[in-house]
Amino acid sequence: MATILREWSYRYQWLYDSISRLAALSVGGEGRFRQLALEEIPLQPEAQVLDLCCGSGQATQMLVQRAHHVTGLDASPLSLKRARANVPEAAYVEAWAEEMPFEADRFDLVHTSAALHEMESNQLRQILQEVYRVLKPGGWFVLVDFHPPTNALFWPGVALFLWLFETETAWALLQTDLAGLLTEIGFQVDRSKLYAGGSLQVLQARK
Repeated sequence: MATILREWSYRYQWLYDSISRLAALSVGGEGRFRQLALEEIPLQPEAQVLDLCCGSGQATQMLVQRAHHVTGLDASPLSLKRARANVPEAAYVEAWAEEMPFEADRFDLVHTSAALHEMESNQLRQILQEVYRVLKPGGWFVLVDFHPPTNALFWPGVALFLWLFETETAWALLQTDLAGLLTEIGFQVDRSKLYAGGSLQVLQARK
């Protein structure tokens, strides 16, 4: 699945940003989309925050406005180069999400946005276990990602988007009970909310 548009969207930042802004219109715009996962989270300025799979820093930009100690992690050197240019206030680490080079119980909050659908099922479990490890007891894991639409009117748009820009892993996530998987790993899921006709899910869970 996916087309040449997927490759282009990663190669050309302007194309990726345009796609992101267009997709975010379904929840009220990009600014609103970036805030969804943090709604009602009591994030303190001195909190240690990890932006997991930070990409070019779109969400990192929002996080540094809320906390003074933000670290972005990504496996792509190109993405991190862009993130450093876009959001120099954060620190950055090049590493795989399933093998994070951090000590246990380090972060007060781990955030990830539209990244888990890129992972194979075994990777996904490993990543969630790593998130649990690096979070402090009582720390928050917040995420936003795809969900099977509950409104049938949204299915054609979601299917077209996944066909053009995503791979089989995104379709697999639609069949994955993320809240159940988080609970199985040991998280307490405090909030689960759907947006955009059910095609986006926000989960907020505590260690």
